[in-house]
Amino acid sequence: MTETAPTAPAAPAWIRDAICWQVYPLGFCGAPRHREDLTGEGYGGADGENVVHRLPRLDGWLDHLVSLGANVLLLNPVFDSVSHGYDTLEHRRLDPRLGDEADFDALVAACRERGIRVVLDGVFNHISRLHPTARRAVAAGPGTEEGDRIRWSGTSPYGFEGNDDLVEVDLADPVVQDRVVEIMGRWLERGADGWRLDAMYAAGAEAWAPILERVRAAHPEAWLLGEVIHGDYPAVAAASGADSITQYELWKAIWSSLREKNLFELAHALGRHQGFLDLFRVAGAGALPLTFVGNHDTTRIASQLADGRDLAAAIGLLALLPGIPALYAGDEFGA
Repeated sequence: MTETAPTAPAAPAWIRDAICWQVYPLGFCGAPRHREDLTGEGYGGADGENVVHRLPRLDGWLDHLVSLGANVLLLNPVFDSVSHGYDTLEHRRLDPRLGDEADFDALVAACRERGIRVVLDGVFNHISRLHPTARRAVAAGPGTEEGDRIRWSGTSPYGFEGNDDLVEVDLADPVVQDRVVEIMGRWLERGADGWRLDAMYAAGAEAWAPILERVRAAHPEAWLLGEVIHGDYPAVAAASGADSITQYELWKAIWSSLREKNLFELAHALGRHQGFLDLFRVAGAGALPLTFVGNHDTTRIASQLADGRDLAAAIGLLALLPGIPALYAGDEFGA
């Protein structure tokens, strides 16, 4: 391997024993696919309007989480959004399809009673085109103070991965960085224990480094998990200051070994995985990759495997391999 050892700050000690149960709340709690109060010119009403309290439906599953041996509730987006949660309208309040801040506080309290930590999904790389920041930027245009808050493709907002509804934010902009630090700190102070940083790969480690440095200084026990698909995971962790990186290479290899009987890919990925662990260990940063066999961005592995024994093998690998395992809610029940 050619990777170099990372020099990231020490990760919080509690992640060494972390086992995650990942939930996509909008789907899990039965929220409608789209906000019913959206209009062409605006969205929503004042805080407290159009709220349906669905988030408490998670409370009844917390004992199940504990029964699995898990101790971290890894939540996909819960903030005000247009549809799927990754098209955020406002990071400072809950999606009214899920509830309000009181519902969040109650969920955190219920988790605390059971020794469960809560990790939030931070979708900061891109926002809905209806987000106030995007609206102001478009109205002002590129090259202006407000326009500099987002990325541009000529005179049009740059759409994340070709999606015009998702406007990429310029995370290198100082004002944007201040806002992200403020939002992350706000919810950590409210009881969250960490953040999954969606699409960290898009803006790059250099853009995230000053943000995470400030968050780490104020909240040294917060877990900072970066979503990265390909590349040198330890180097990204070191350059960004993230504690963990999503291990997509290993996920793909486990899937290929069972679906396509491609054990060569699995052997290669396991070697890479061990190399990543060795680099982190040498550096003494305490960081660990997040391992998984499924999540909200992948097809359920149980639906792709005809033999139930293969699913058991996949989850067995997840349980035994070094790293921080994350079980996507429902995979424990099979197809």
